[in-house]
Amino acid sequence: MNVSEICSSLRAGSNELALQTAAQKNIALSSVINSIEKNREAILSANAEDVAAARAKGMTESLVERLALDDKKINSIIDSIRIIISQTDPVGEETAGWKTPGGMTIRQVRVPLGVVAIIYESRPNVTADAFALAYKSGNAILLRGSSSALKSNRAIVAAIKEGLEADEAQGFGVSSAIELAPCESHDEVQQILTATGDVDVVLPRGGAKLINMVVETAKVPVIQTGAGVCHLYVDESADLEMAVNIAWNAKTQRPGACNAIECILVNERIADKFLPELAGHFADKVHLKCDEKSFEILKKSESGIKNAELARDEDFGFEFLDLICAVKVVTDVNEAVSYINTHNTKHSECIVTENRANARLFQAKIDAACVYVNCSTRFTDGGEFGFGAELGISTQKLHARGPMGIKALTTTKYLIDGDGQVR
Repeated sequence: MNVSEICSSLRAGSNELALQTAAQKNIALSSVINSIEKNREAILSANAEDVAAARAKGMTESLVERLALDDKKINSIIDSIRIIISQTDPVGEETAGWKTPGGMTIRQVRVPLGVVAIIYESRPNVTADAFALAYKSGNAILLRGSSSALKSNRAIVAAIKEGLEADEAQGFGVSSAIELAPCESHDEVQQILTATGDVDVVLPRGGAKLINMVVETAKVPVIQTGAGVCHLYVDESADLEMAVNIAWNAKTQRPGACNAIECILVNERIADKFLPELAGHFADKVHLKCDEKSFEILKKSESGIKNAELARDEDFGFEFLDLICAVKVVTDVNEAVSYINTHNTKHSECIVTENRANARLFQAKIDAACVYVNCSTRFTDGGEFGFGAELGISTQKLHARGPMGIKALTTTKYLIDGDGQVR
């Protein structure tokens, strides 16, 4: 892969796209929707080949679920692009403005980042989501997916380009604003990460290994999207039925997602009652890795410990991405906060409580992008937040944090108008 050549084309595309109006970009995105619909069967056929190959190589079913597409997921991709079309174009938005004592007018306005690269694993819907967000915010995008989703990604990008090319002659599409890396070798990733001057920013989206590699290797700016070691703390005042339902949803709906919980903390005052209810509900579905206190409680319970075992130290702070969950008993909300801030990845955390003071203390002290009270961490998602889609969940504190929509793909510059002033 010649990253300089690819990025040169993308740079030209980003320069052209930066001059497009919101109406022009929306027409192009509508054409992309039509093309995805037209090529639906080709995309699903390519994805079926990827899924079959992944299963043959022993990929876990929770990760296969992330890879697999069906009509419902294609519909979701299309719905996400429609929402992005409906959103206000952030480019050119004036975020601040004032006049200096010397008579100059200063305006701070939003502008695209330029050429954005995303390095991601498995999920082919990210291909369409990342493109649509980048395009609407005026950015060209270089996509580097995983080899496991290569055929799916190729089919989706081909459909996107076909849609953009359909209106390009009329000035409503910029097909050079998207490129897919060939995924022929890992060297491509290194080329992207060291493409200083060619790539303006890179985003890793995947597991901890990928994210850490990007952060440690990159010479271009990185917006760090985090692995999801997410926790649920069940407070002493919690509605236990609510807590079980939230735990079930947050762990089992999509265990391979980064916003699924990986550890449940339980206040010691309600542990004897709550843990048997949890284990009974999770029976034959979720395997529990328990600290000594929670394991002793389950040994004495009627639900038994068929789906539980003593945890190892390394099970705490670990992203299982599977139907496995660590369990720990804590003394109070303060210990829960301290434990979470020590073991989490700054992604999404939840408290179930009827104590308003504990809820606000938890939200104030937890260091994470999203902090929930009495609702599932599974809502950390660009679509659920009303963004249509997301480029990732940023867990850092600079530039963007949480689900990244179109505004997160812009920066600002100052426009200064004068009439001859000198200093």
